[in-house]
Amino acid sequence: MRLHVVHHGIRRRHDLRRRALWSGAEVLVTVGVLVLLLVVHQLWWTNREARRGAERKVEALERTWDDGDGSRGGESGDGSGGTLRGSGTDDSGASRPPTSSGERTARQPADTPTAGDRSSTPRHSQAYAVLTIPRLNLRVPVAEGVSKRDVLNKGYVGHYPGTQQPGQAGNFALAGHRNTHGEPFRYLNRLRTKDTVEVETRGAVYTYAVDRTLPQTSARDASVIHRIPRSTVHPRHGYTDPGYYLTLTTCTPEYTSRYRLVVWAKLVSMRPRQAR
Repeated sequence: MRLHVVHHGIRRRHDLRRRALWSGAEVLVTVGVLVLLLVVHQLWWTNREARRGAERKVEALERTWDDGDGSRGGESGDGSGGTLRGSGTDDSGASRPPTSSGERTARQPADTPTAGDRSSTPRHSQAYAVLTIPRLNLRVPVAEGVSKRDVLNKGYVGHYPGTQQPGQAGNFALAGHRNTHGEPFRYLNRLRTKDTVEVETRGAVYTYAVDRTLPQTSARDASVIHRIPRSTVHPRHGYTDPGYYLTLTTCTPEYTSRYRLVVWAKLVSMRPRQAR
């Protein structure tokens, strides 16, 4: 008669191995769920909340303008998110802006900050204009500055400090997220020559026509937002003459911040804003 010898040490090792595998599987599942929740938060929740906030801000601006309130109500930053690292302007002049029928004068409306007028310059992170791009079905607030926390992550488009204001001679330069936080510039690459872009302020609506696109450049190519915009990385892209320019920048390729996509437009008309 044979006796079965039970090897308790072997059984113990098998149990420990099973427990370790089970624990590892639980950890992997937990990590996977957390990663999934993070992705959902970034790709869905931040977009949802930022878009809602941006829509409310557009409505609030329009109510304020229509009520004739003297303030340009906004909020009270410096990050990436489609912005360029470093900026500057040159001192070139420009010819008079184009006009349209029904325009009061060729001068700036009273609400548009003028060069050197500190009192009329929007406060940092203050929303003060509305950007409309019909091809992209986009209508979004424009705020002063390109802070991630205070401007871009709210779903707003940010105005590069030091560049010109809407309708002014020079370059009115803006940045916006391409992915997450409302991603207003998600489809910026779909813009084509002659597509219109409108910038609405309290007193006027400025219409720009898309003129040129730089599909990809360095995040440090700050000359694309100069007064006369021109890429130093790709010198064939940009301008040599003064004018009335609008520059839109965002990250590229999608879901990265390695390069910048740049769209340039020129001012084609300006008209008084009508109350809605």
